[in-house]
Amino acid sequence: CGALDGAPAVLLLRTRDLFSLPFPLTLPLVTSLALQAAVRGWRFWLLPDAFPLAPRSPLTPHAQWKARNSLEQQRRTLLELFGVKLEVLPDGGQRWHGCAKDTPRCFGTIHSQTPQYLMAGRWTPPCCLRALRVTARHVVAELEAAGVRYWLEGGSLLGAIRLGDIIPWDYDVDLGLYREDIPKCRWLAAVLTTGRPVEDHEGFLWEKAAEGEFFRVHFSRANRLHVDLWPFYARPDGIMTKDTWLGHRQDVEFPERFLVPLVPVAFAGGTAKAPNEPRAFLELKFGRGAIESPEYPNPEVRRLAQDLAPR
Repeated sequence: CGALDGAPAVLLLRTRDLFSLPFPLTLPLVTSLALQAAVRGWRFWLLPDAFPLAPRSPLTPHAQWKARNSLEQQRRTLLELFGVKLEVLPDGGQRWHGCAKDTPRCFGTIHSQTPQYLMAGRWTPPCCLRALRVTARHVVAELEAAGVRYWLEGGSLLGAIRLGDIIPWDYDVDLGLYREDIPKCRWLAAVLTTGRPVEDHEGFLWEKAAEGEFFRVHFSRANRLHVDLWPFYARPDGIMTKDTWLGHRQDVEFPERFLVPLVPVAFAGGTAKAPNEPRAFLELKFGRGAIESPEYPNPEVRRLAQDLAPR
């Protein structure tokens, strides 16, 4: 759409179509209409020089600078209004308009395992997915460097087996770890020792979760996209259990044999450890066909079929 900015243009369309758009006259007008039309499958034809402007005196360098700044501000405001988080530029570069390390994440509190964007019929904003991937890779690197035995849990393991990545509508990452290995990680040990959140050398925030006996690593103090760390331990009968259960579907005990040995899988742009029979592990937690039958975390609130149905 960058080709449209500032270009002289005449748009011919029906009045009722124009005013059926949610933002019919938002500036910059041509870009605004092009984006809204693209979502609806409308086609645009650009006719260069079909309607030339009357000759005008050339702008001064200062006036050109002001015009460029004004257009850029209009464009950023427009993309924020539309909820666009990632802009792919004509040269293939990318410009982010979403959350970052020094801003809050793009969505609020999760209700009934359902984030706000799902209720709006959208999936995880790309800036949030990027932050989750960065946080996951960082946590995995810290745990592996410390010799902590960990593995992908729940929906994160589902994403790894299906896609080699985070599920595109997920809002966090889940890792299990052996409870007795917690002191090996200096950041987890510091949280236990001080009883307070600890910020590591790269600005990630490690803390004890308020909801129970597990840990949480945030992208930053400001941005609370996070990885949950669930401490498990083996009972005498060889079953892995934990002390906090939140009532999620995948919250079940399982035999330790799934963890001996752990195996590497592709995940979030890197590699992470997983149970050695991931299909059997996932079907124990989610039921048969879990890998082939994707669904939102709480289908009673919203089902995936609602957003995949033809419009």
